[in-house]
Amino acid sequence: MLNKDELTRDTLRMFKSEVQKFEIDNRDTVDDAKALQIINKMIKQRKDSIAQFTDGGRADLAEKEQLEVDVLSKYKPTQLSDTEIATKVTAAIAESGAATMQDIGKVMGILKTSIEAGTADMGVVSKIVKEQLS
Repeated sequence: MLNKDELTRDTLRMFKSEVQKFEIDNRDTVDDAKALQIINKMIKQRKDSIAQFTDGGRADLAEKEQLEVDVLSKYKPTQLSDTEIATKVTAAIAESGAATMQDIGKVMGILKTSIEAGTADMGVVSKIVKEQLS
């Protein structure tokens, strides 16, 4: 607020509102893991909006949404690189003894416990698992 950064202020207010909504709806307090889930949900919503605005020819609105994604991303843990994910996937495949695409559930189960919450997009992890199993 002192920096007069309206975008950051408004984005953080939206996040705070989402946290309060979650607490009221679920009658539960928000811990770090739940806050991370809320941030991920908000980022996903904004990425969907960016795609729709871009398709609709509204680059100005898409840019605003992207700036909000950038602000929210600052509060997420550092993301693993694709090579780090691939290394973890290789280790999980070896640990589970997976050989075919039918064993993807075993591998993903191991990865969900070995990868810290929020440090990797599980969609990317799944894609890498599929590439390595096929």
